[in-house]
Amino acid sequence: MNPARRCSALLNQLCVSSRGGPAARRQFQPGGVSAPAGPRYCHPGVGGVGGGGVGGTKPQVKPSGAPPTGATPVCPMGSNGSSSRLFGTLAQSLSSAPLAQPDLYSDQSPDQGPDREGLAAADPDQLLRECEEALQRRPARPHRDLVYPSGPAARRHDHDPSIRVMQWNILAQALGEGKDGFIRCPLDALNWQERKYLILEEILTYRPDILCLQEVDHYYDTFQPIMASLGYHSSFLAKPWSPCLDVERNNGPDGCALFYRRSRFSLLATAHLRLSAMMLPTNQVAIVQTLRCRATGRRLCVAVTHLKARSGWERLRSAQGADLLQNLRTITSRGGEAGQSAFPLIVCGDFNAEPSEDVYRRFSSSPLGLDSAYKLLSSDGQTEPAYTTWKIRPSGESCSTLDYIWYSHDALSVETLLDLPTEEQIGPDRLPSYHYPSDHLSLLCDVSFREQPHRLM
Repeated sequence: MNPARRCSALLNQLCVSSRGGPAARRQFQPGGVSAPAGPRYCHPGVGGVGGGGVGGTKPQVKPSGAPPTGATPVCPMGSNGSSSRLFGTLAQSLSSAPLAQPDLYSDQSPDQGPDREGLAAADPDQLLRECEEALQRRPARPHRDLVYPSGPAARRHDHDPSIRVMQWNILAQALGEGKDGFIRCPLDALNWQERKYLILEEILTYRPDILCLQEVDHYYDTFQPIMASLGYHSSFLAKPWSPCLDVERNNGPDGCALFYRRSRFSLLATAHLRLSAMMLPTNQVAIVQTLRCRATGRRLCVAVTHLKARSGWERLRSAQGADLLQNLRTITSRGGEAGQSAFPLIVCGDFNAEPSEDVYRRFSSSPLGLDSAYKLLSSDGQTEPAYTTWKIRPSGESCSTLDYIWYSHDALSVETLLDLPTEEQIGPDRLPSYHYPSDHLSLLCDVSFREQPHRLM
């Protein structure tokens, strides 16, 4: 089967895999007004886009688990979207042997884990077109520009290709439908039948080299097989006591997932961490992978995490952050001076902490030399955005900056950032919505290795 027909089979199964079939795809705005139809926004140059992506150039820029048993149902929700026919021909490859979940909270050998190699390659352009076709009744995603934080003149053209990094809390399906209480978001806007297309469309539009996700509860049946078919290696780590398990007909626990493009990187080591606070294990986790860039031969350490949520847990978040930093110092200091990183580090996550919290200060003052990429959007380069999440719950409206991409500022430079949508683009009912699948906005930046001192001699 050629890649185009295979993509069609894969996404046709996605289309019918949850609550009803194509006839069920009626879209409504709050108040019963039909959602507008028409062409969807697609970032300029998405065909073959990406930092080291699949064929083509980046968009133009402007200056500036397997389900657990024994879960106790508490909250009802809609169908979780599983289907014996899910993904068509791809499902046949997966059914030959089950995906084995790796040992939790321990180091893995390189290129081991729940990946399935040997799957036929999917055409990302075809997948993107079919996502857009499936979503044509929904309003367009907010337009977001890629911007140069230091102006276009600062971009260098003679160095190795930049690395595109995406960070995103995608909103666990069980939580969105069953527990989170987004009172201004119609339940129909959250059904997995189409919401998964919105998530995939966002990823396929920007085609990151490294993708860090939180609140992933459809890893094994959706993200792992699709991303593997697109050439990504992945690793998943569930929360020990995921709140998704309190939701009736859940799809298993949510957790963190880390994907990297095999054509850009080889895997040197993986650590699955269960974060501790005051020497006691907590319910939050992190994945840390050491990669080698195939273009440069240089090493890069990438981590993804999701810290404890809600007000009143600031001290726990701080302790979790301290534990993660200590693990990162151990992992990255091998071969370097005491307390110093021997190779660059990128840490992505939903920290559930605003910049005023202690865990933020821990990261910004760490001996690892980390800085927050999205501060570069501000005029002074020192201020975080006004929000990375904006939602309305029964308790009120919440507009906060909780998500970050931290990077080693002495070893890496940030070339471009994906700007954040305006309040008008987000809309009065906030997030999630018919045009955006999560209550958190995706963050994305292109980074490049700074020249090593010996290369300048």
